[in-house]
Amino acid sequence: MIFAIVGPSGAGKDTLIAGAMKVRPDLRLVRRVITRPAEAGGEDFEGISEHDFAIRKDRGEFVLHWIAHGLHYGIPRTQIDGPGDILFNGSRAALADAIAVFPDLQAIVITAPDVILAVRLAARGREPPQDIRMRLERAAFVLPPGIRYVTVMNDITPAIGVTRLLAALQPVRA
Repeated sequence: MIFAIVGPSGAGKDTLIAGAMKVRPDLRLVRRVITRPAEAGGEDFEGISEHDFAIRKDRGEFVLHWIAHGLHYGIPRTQIDGPGDILFNGSRAALADAIAVFPDLQAIVITAPDVILAVRLAARGREPPQDIRMRLERAAFVLPPGIRYVTVMNDITPAIGVTRLLAALQPVRA
C-alpha cells in the first residue's frame, strides 16, 4: 500500500514518520528529491539544482513531482517498487496527481492547531515571519474531492502523535 503523508508545514510530519518507522521497520520511506541544499536540514532528502531536477524530470525519473513554496519536489520512480507499505511525504496540492498515478493511494493528513504550527515554524529558523504567515494561511488547504484520507492530530507529544499515525496506518492493512 502507498501512503501519502501530507499536512501543513510545522505539523510534524517528519517527526511522526521517523517515530512510526522505528516501531514498524516494515515501512519504507521514499527519499524525496528537492531543489533545496542538503544542508538546509530537516528530513533526509536528495538536494539538487533546478537545472538537474528538470533534466531528471524530462528523463521520466520521477513518478510524481510538484512545486511547493518555490521548491521542486520529486518522488523517484525507483523507490516505489518493492514489497511492504510505502510512505512518502507529499503535498496536499499534489494529491489529485498522486491519485492518478497511485489509484489505491491512502492519504494521511497530519495537522496541529495554528498556534502550535506557528511556534514550530519559528523554532525551525528556516523562514522569515512573512513566509511563516503564508504557510499558516495555506494550512487551511482543502483536499481535492475523492481523496481517501485519515486525519492525525499532532498537538500533544511526539509519542502520542506517532501512536495516532500508527493507528491511521492499521485499518488499511487489515
